[in-house]
Amino acid sequence: MTPETSSKQHERRWLILAMVGVAQLMVVLDATIVNIALPSAQRALGFSNDSRQWVVTAYALAFGSLLLIGGRVGDYFGRKRALIGGLIGFALASALAGLAQSFEVLVIARALQGAFGALLAPSALSILTTAFTDPEERGKAFGIYGAIAGGGGAIGLLLGGVLTQYVDWRSTLFVNLLFALPAAAAAVILLVNERPESRPRLDMAGAGTATVGLFSLVYGFSNAETHGWGAPLTVGALAAGAVLLSAFLVLQARGEHPLLPLRVLLDRDRGASFGAMAIAGSGSFGVFLFLTYYLQRTLGFSPVSTGLAFLPMMGAVVLSATLISTRILPRTGPRPLVPVGMLLAALAMLGLTGVGLHSGYAANVLPFLLVTGVGMGMIFAPSMATATGNVDPGDAGVSSALVNTMQQVGGSIGVALLSTFSATAATSFAAAHGGTPSALAAAAVHGYTTAFWWAAGIFLFGALFTSLLLRSGAQELDPAAAPALAH
Repeated sequence: MTPETSSKQHERRWLILAMVGVAQLMVVLDATIVNIALPSAQRALGFSNDSRQWVVTAYALAFGSLLLIGGRVGDYFGRKRALIGGLIGFALASALAGLAQSFEVLVIARALQGAFGALLAPSALSILTTAFTDPEERGKAFGIYGAIAGGGGAIGLLLGGVLTQYVDWRSTLFVNLLFALPAAAAAVILLVNERPESRPRLDMAGAGTATVGLFSLVYGFSNAETHGWGAPLTVGALAAGAVLLSAFLVLQARGEHPLLPLRVLLDRDRGASFGAMAIAGSGSFGVFLFLTYYLQRTLGFSPVSTGLAFLPMMGAVVLSATLISTRILPRTGPRPLVPVGMLLAALAMLGLTGVGLHSGYAANVLPFLLVTGVGMGMIFAPSMATATGNVDPGDAGVSSALVNTMQQVGGSIGVALLSTFSATAATSFAAAHGGTPSALAAAAVHGYTTAFWWAAGIFLFGALFTSLLLRSGAQELDPAAAPALAH
């Protein structure tokens, strides 16, 4: 990048952060915004209970399985082009989903949303990574970005509740146009696209094995939720995913132009941060999913009230992530922060196992949501900063993509696992206590609390994993790393 271009990028860095924040918020909230709208969409289009999960899963499958390719496309053609193309494509896919008159069209459109999200998300993060060269300012930027990543799902629940209750379910899809199109216009004005001096050859074999492998893995876990762990399709998909991802790693180790250079993974701090994103995604999605069910079906909250119930957690994420990134992370590094965040999230999940049929929100839910928010802020902001910091300029896009991949795939697998454990526990409880309405209601709550127990275990594992792998001490910023390449 020329000095003149670099100066322009530097002058516009806070406007760029606002634009990138809007793009990231849209991607994150779209994973949850349709959850509250699903019952209305199901009534309108007439699809079955077994089918409705695919409205959510289609997005996660496409997003998670295509992110690595999306990151490399940004490295190859320039991140400005990738970001603008992703935003416009996301807007068109959202319009198609909002206009859908059949279940099949809705699922296809949701998959297209995920595909274009996979193009724009890594470009957005790598642009942010390279736009801020001052360590203190970069800490503030990642604090804001981490808050959006950690709390965007709660905003999605609130916005989905408001739109579903006061407009209709289709508006939860059309609203993306209000995010994507202004962000694309801002990107045209604010960003400067330069072709990389040397374009890496696209690793088609690696792209194929990674995409199909990730797809198979997430599909297998999702299929287990509805058809069981012993179903041939579940076993086959999981086995295929394991084989293909193993083959992918072999190809990356031997390839001349790998899609994911193993040096990106083999740094201890970076590898631990990628793992932290996956683990936190697996556990935190349970909060959104099962607390949404609990608040609406057990405590009788409306869609809007459910969304409002998550706002305090969002506030805690924002405050925690910003404070951690600006004041503490530069001094301590990620090691004391991420494991403690995992422990706080585990304690919150353990607290939520105490909810019952007649629990109150203020006494039995709110305190643990606040603790969860603080923990998420301590996990996401340091992990993102560490995973994308000091990376080779040519690997900035793929490193950023891997952060999003880990969070999305981890979340998808977590939802499938926790849903399976929850459903099994609820069925066993109902069978043991009869089929009366009160027994069925108690069985549902037992299923939710079982999921919270497992989520607590996931976070405890995350605390152990990150405390063992992360190095002690602050991370030194390498001036020759990614900031030299802001497209």
